[in-house]
Parts: sequence; structure tokens; C-alpha cells
Amino acid sequence: MPLEAADLARKHALMESGPFAFLRATFFRWAGQWAALAPDERRAPVVLGVGDLHLENFGTWRDVEGRLIWGINDFDEAARLPYSQDLIRLAASAYLAIAGAHLALRRRQAARAIAAGYAEGLRSGGRPFVLEEDHAWLRTIATSRLRDPVAFWQKLSDLPSVRAPAPIRRLLAQSLPRPGLPFRVAHRIAGMGSLGRPRYVALAEVDGGLLAREAKALAPSAWQSAAARRARSIHCAAIVARAVRAADPSLRIVDGWVVRRLAPHCTRIEVAELPRARDEDRLLFAMGFETANVHLGTPEARQAILRDLRARPADWLHRAAKPLVESVLADWRQWKGRQRSGKRGNSNRRVRR
Repeated sequence: MPLEAADLARKHALMESGPFAFLRATFFRWAGQWAALAPDERRAPVVLGVGDLHLENFGTWRDVEGRLIWGINDFDEAARLPYSQDLIRLAASAYLAIAGAHLALRRRQAARAIAAGYAEGLRSGGRPFVLEEDHAWLRTIATSRLRDPVAFWQKLSDLPSVRAPAPIRRLLAQSLPRPGLPFRVAHRIAGMGSLGRPRYVALAEVDGGLLAREAKALAPSAWQSAAARRARSIHCAAIVARAVRAADPSLRIVDGWVVRRLAPHCTRIEVAELPRARDEDRLLFAMGFETANVHLGTPEARQAILRDLRARPADWLHRAAKPLVESVLADWRQWKGRQRSGKRGNSNRRVRR
């Protein structure tokens, strides 16, 4: 696909900012190192998994009944992989968030909460997180002041218009609630792992208010390129359809593009958005449970995973995450050093000229 050079440069700059951002941006590196750093996990039961799972891969959307739903909302890197890979990556992201002072609990405590939530979700058969009568604490997180509608729509309205390819403009037009609705197209900068891919937003006014639909380019998972170069399928549609889920009716995957509604409460939740008053144990437990909701989309693996979990020691997730975290930190330090050396070199060359 043609990449957005300015967005890619922004991605490289953000990767310097800290290990958590670096983790989000470099799933291809994680996938390439997995076999060497977690050799025993290659024998774990295989599921259709998220792949690039981390703390900021969770968000909210509205289901067909208009209810607010919380859960995993990004499946760009979905692939068939050992079930433990998703859990280890989620735990690793929590460890890096703890190191960056975004979470206050201890690492072992975080891993135990994720593992407990996952096991409970698997045993119970799963259940979507509907933020209406239940989960008041989670609804508070999902409706924080940083997701204010006025600020959200102002930010989208300020995006400059761009010319979208005709097929993408047709795709966006088909996603709108009425045929023939006038709209303009803007380029949106978002995400980390997908930053650099083409991403277009249709902005329209309907019944006195704004609405937005986004089309983002998809590519085969980096996990597949690491494991089997000939297996180049995109599994985004399959994993969403199979998971235990209250589905987003606006979500469509068409010809290598994912199209969805954007709204103040139909976006991912960033770690920086989390309110100070929160139950972090409960949040990580819920993330583990939601991961089980997704893995239950591979029903034939459920009993094998439960047997595998019973055979593992209590702190298996904590032990498995540590070498992956150390690898991410080493890569980040090396990347930051190279980037800074490159900037110094560029500066010196400008002076000489």
C-alpha cells in the first residue's frame, strides 16, 4: 500500500517518547522475536487471536440497540497464534505502563489480574461488557471528561480536506446513514501500529449534528509474515464475527479496508485518559475477561486451553512476560540512540553546507 510519509515520520518520533509507545508501534518486531523469547509457548493451544494486544487496544462503541459497549476495538493484526501470546503481550504493556507511572499497581499483581480475568471468562463462556445497568465503574472510565463531545467534534472539524481515491469515497458514501448525503473527506492521524497507513474520514451534518465515518487500510498481520510468509490472509472480519460480542453495526471490512463510526464514545481509550480514581485490578481483570471473549471465537480450543491453564504455575504470566519486556526495552534504547545520532549527524551536515 502507499504509505503516508509525514505520518510515518510522526510515528518514528513518537517511538522515541517511551517504551509503551514503542511497543505499540513495533508488533512486527515482537512477532519476529516471539519464538526465541518464549519457546515453550509455541506448544500452547492455538486460537484466532488479537495479535497486537495492549492496554490501548480497548475502547467503546454503540451496539445495534444504542447501548454503550466496552471491549477490544482493534483487530488489524488478528492471526492464528498461541492463546498465551495475547495475554503475555497485554501483561507486557501493563508492565511498561507501570514503569511509565500510568498504572500504580505492582507487576506481579497486574499479571495475576489479567490471568484471573481470562480464566474466569473462559470458564463462564464469556459475556460482553454492556455499560448500561452493570459496570458503573467501567462506564466512568469510558465517559471521562477527556472524551467531551464538543472537543471531539471540534478536533475532527479542524481536519483539512483531502482528495480521496474514488473507490474510497464510494466506500465512505456507502457507510453513511442516508444515500446521497453530502460529505467532505479529511485525513486523520491516529494510532501507532497503523500510523503511516492511509486513513480517511468522511464528515457530514445530519439532522443538525455532525457524524463521522473512518476508512483505514488493512494489511496481513505481521504475525503471519513471521510464521509463514505464504499465509497472507486478513482475519479482521472473521475474529469480530466469531467473538462473544455485542457488535458495532457500523463496522464493515471491505476490500482491505475497515470502516467504522467515529464518535466521542466510539473510540479507543488511551492510558492517559484513565481517571485517577479507578480500580486497576478490576480493569485488568476485565481486559483479561474480554480477551477470553475473543478467544472463545475458536470454540474447539476452549477445553484445551483450560487444561493448559490448570497445568501452569500460579505466576506463569508474570514469568513469561518479563523476557519480552526486557527485549522491548533493549530495542527501544537502541532505537532512541540511533535516532538521536542521526539527528546530530543531520544537524552537523547542515552546518557544513
